[in-house]
Formats: sequence, structure tokens, C-alpha cells
Amino acid sequence: MALRDFALLVMVCLVWAANNIVSKFVVSYMDIPPLFYAAVRFAIVAVAVFPWLRPAPRPIWRLLVVALLMGGGNFALMFVGLRTSTPSSVAVVSQVMVPMTTFLSFMLLGERLTRRRLFGIGLTLLGALTVMWDPHGFRIAPGLLFVVGAAFMGSLGAVMLKQMDGLKPLQMQAWVGLSSFLPLIALSAWLEPGAAAVAVASGWPFVAAVLFSGLIVSVVGHTLYYGLIQRYEANLISPLTLMTPLATIGLGVLITHDPFDARMAFGASVAIAGVLIIALRPNQIMLLLLALRNRDK
Repeated sequence: MALRDFALLVMVCLVWAANNIVSKFVVSYMDIPPLFYAAVRFAIVAVAVFPWLRPAPRPIWRLLVVALLMGGGNFALMFVGLRTSTPSSVAVVSQVMVPMTTFLSFMLLGERLTRRRLFGIGLTLLGALTVMWDPHGFRIAPGLLFVVGAAFMGSLGAVMLKQMDGLKPLQMQAWVGLSSFLPLIALSAWLEPGAAAVAVASGWPFVAAVLFSGLIVSVVGHTLYYGLIQRYEANLISPLTLMTPLATIGLGVLITHDPFDARMAFGASVAIAGVLIIALRPNQIMLLLLALRNRDK
């Protein structure tokens, strides 16, 4: 991988990690209702890439379902989970999206599910459960259950997306923004009365945060990522995006003072190892190492 492309991927992962911290500040410290925050975020995305709405791919019903699952359903539940959970724990638990996608691909698309991948799924789930488990009582941290729900939404949307052809990245983002904004703003009006007033009272910090999340993270970050996917094999790029949870943990410890004890270290290590086992075939591990070694070429 060329040094320039590797630097772009590092930047994208850092932007995604920073967004986890920013979103935590918005929904927890600024007390912005999470559904409203998600709705405004997707409104910004929809406006920014509105010209790419047409022509609409067919079938339109599948496009709307996929866009809502990967957009509103995924991010709304993630923001709800962030309200009572640390960014570090959310970053680790959200890795269950990889084994979920693998299992759903097996169930819905008939893709192979090897013993190695089953082992990776088991490791990822073990790591996530280690982080989710409340050490002070026999219960699972409730906020992280929303993160698991968000991962399932994103996984189901990703598997359904595999059944659609000819959908361009900006076109997908345009439909994600449009199809997510309308139901989320309606749900926010019902479940979060007074959300707009809270946002207005928060002033420019909220505006800056939601513009960063909508424009920099979604439009710029995802567009760069899809461009890298087109130039390199997905099985090379995807494992490298594990820089995102690692960076989130680092930023969480430094900025939001997330606790990082032996339980978190074990859970994060095991979950990330499981994701790597799922994502990489044995002969691709050496290719990944060679790509990192030759990134300055």
C-alpha cells in the first residue's frame, strides 16, 4: 500500500474515532437527545449529497430498508448507547458487527461459514461480553445492549446491500440521509419533546459537532474509505480499520477519562483478535504484513 493511501486510511480512522468522542460529549455532557442528534446529522448528510439521489436504484423498497438500517437504525441506537456508556466500551462492543455480518451472510446469502470463522466469531463475542459485563453485579451494562442492537441493524443492512448492484457511495449516502432523517425526527418529536430547544440553547458547540459528524465523518470520511476499497482488496482495508477502536480507546482514556483496566484490556484484545481471524484468510496475513512493510513505496 502506498504511503499516501495508508496515511489517508489512518486519517479516516482517526476521524471516525474522534467522532465517537464528539458524539459522547453531545449526548452526555451537552445532554442533546440522541434521536434528535442523529436526525440533524442525517439532515446535513442529505442536503450535502442531495444531487446524487437520482436516478434511484431499483428495487426502491430494498434501497429504503438498507438505507434506514445502516443509517438511522444503526446510528440512533449507537447514540442512545453512548449516552450511558464510555466511548471505549462502545468501540469494542460494536465490533460484534463483523461476526453478525458473517453469520447473516451465511443465513441469508449462503456464504461459507468455516471453523476458523466460527472460532473468530466466538472470540469476538467473548471479548464483547467481557467488556459488557458489569463487574459490580450479575448484569450486562444496559447502554451497551443498544450498541449490540445498532451492530445488528448495520449488519443486516450490509448483507442486504450485497444484493444490490450499481449503487455508488455518494448515492448511498444521499438515500441514507433522506430515509433516516424523516423517521428519526418524527420519533424525536414523540419521544424527546423539547429536543430542539435544548439544541438551540447549546449554541455553536452543538452546531460544530453535528457539522463535523455529518460532513467530515460521513461525507468526507466514508467517501475516502470507499475510494480506498476500490483501489485495494477489502480484506486488506477492513482489518486496518481496527485502528478506529484502538484510537477510540486511546482518545477515551485521554479525553473522557474512560477506565482502562485488565478486564477492558482483555476484552478489547480478544474481540479485535476475533475480528482479524474472521476478516483475514491465512494467506492474507502475510500480504497484510507486506503491505504495511512496503507502505512507503
